[in-house]
Amino acid sequence: MSNSITVQELVEKVRLKVLQGEDYLQRKITTSDISRPALEFAGYFKHYPAVRIQLLGITETSFAKDLTHEQREEYMTRMCMPQTPCFVISTNLPIPKELKKAANDAKIPILGTHLTSSQILSNMTSYLLGRLAPRKSLHGVLVDISGVGVLITGDSGVGKSETALELVRRGHRLIADDRVEVYARDEQILVGTAPQILKNLMEIRGIGIIDVSTLYGTGAIMPSDQINLIVHLETWTPDVQFDRLGDRGDTQTIQGVIVPKVSVPVKTGRNLAIIIESAAMNYRAETMGYDATETFDRNLNQLIKQNSERDSKGSAN
Repeated sequence: MSNSITVQELVEKVRLKVLQGEDYLQRKITTSDISRPALEFAGYFKHYPAVRIQLLGITETSFAKDLTHEQREEYMTRMCMPQTPCFVISTNLPIPKELKKAANDAKIPILGTHLTSSQILSNMTSYLLGRLAPRKSLHGVLVDISGVGVLITGDSGVGKSETALELVRRGHRLIADDRVEVYARDEQILVGTAPQILKNLMEIRGIGIIDVSTLYGTGAIMPSDQINLIVHLETWTPDVQFDRLGDRGDTQTIQGVIVPKVSVPVKTGRNLAIIIESAAMNYRAETMGYDATETFDRNLNQLIKQNSERDSKGSAN
């Protein structure tokens, strides 16, 4: 994934209008941060973030109107730096004439939208984060199981792709096989997608490369998904103890995001697709407030209490 996009891509993906500078849409955007110039209209440029998209809304344009023509001309000219990708004006506001001239001289496009500043800021930030956030490539398979993004990991040959294929056959959706590109949308959300070269494809040993969308339809694939749960497949050996009650609370931190993790032993005769499907459903139940382990503990404590009371009565008799 590239670490920059063009203004043209932003226009197309966020549905902006080109108000001025159609010949300059190949300028590069290199950061997802967006600036709403305020101190700049007061003449303070010491920390001007010139590499960011500059968003002007009602507040910024109203403040600029209170300045003199000479001040607006000076400040807007100083805002048009060589590294500034573009200006965006919200709420169908007119372009200040001083900005028109300064942006034209600097070959910087001016874009517009009918949306409010808050709305277009959210839309642009979401898109730019998805395109420009640092990526990490992981070995695994990402599948969406009834709305739960499950990253299946494990050693080569343990059966990740075959298990994912069975999950697809059961009506779930594939995001990526073999390599998963992940990025943090924020401190709590981790998103996974497929590298362009592997999009919609799976490698099945003994068969080769298959196109999931061709064999199972477009409903069997997704372009990206949030990673909610990691299921790690491990070859079963008698000397390794696996969690039987699900109360260890294992996690894995990826790109600064903590993701719940469960380890599943791989043994002949086990239906891994059903097990992983159950793990996803159990995760969903836990997020809704139901914990099967707590229910088991409660039932066990109740049974111990009943047995203790019965033994006490028997001793008394």
